[in-house]
Amino acid sequence: MYDTISFEDLSVGDRVVLAKTVTEADGALYIAATGDFGPVHVDEAYAAATRFGQRLAPGIMVAGICTSILTAELVGTIGVSIEDRFWFTGPVFYGDTISFSVWIAEKIEENRTIIWEASAANEQGTEVLKARATLKFPRRKPAAA
Repeated sequence: MYDTISFEDLSVGDRVVLAKTVTEADGALYIAATGDFGPVHVDEAYAAATRFGQRLAPGIMVAGICTSILTAELVGTIGVSIEDRFWFTGPVFYGDTISFSVWIAEKIEENRTIIWEASAANEQGTEVLKARATLKFPRRKPAAA
C-alpha cells in the first residue's frame, strides 16, 4: 500500500545518488499536464535566439525529479512537503543525463521534520540545480490495546 519507512528510521547523512536522462517525452508530458508552454521549452526558433541556443527542459520538472527520488528512494511516501526551495543554477537540455544527489541534512525530533537537500549536475559536472526543503512526518498511531 504505502511505503513503510518511518521518521525513526531516517538519519542525517542518508543519501541517494541517481542519474536520469531528461527526454523530449518527459518534457512533453510535463508541459501537457501543466500547461507550461513557455517558448523556451517548446519553440526551437525562439529558443535558438536565446543565450541558451536551444530549448530547455522545464526547470521545475527537473526539480520534481529530486522530489521523486526523495520519496521513492530515500524517505518513503508518508512525509508531507511543507516548504520547497529550488535554485536553477544552470540549463538542462533535452537529452542531458543529470546526476542527482539527495540527502537528509537535518532531522528535528520535536516537530518530526527533516530538512533535505539536493544537488544536480550534468554530464560535464556543471551544477544545474540546488534544493533545500522541509518534509513533515505524521505521529505514529498508538498501538491498539
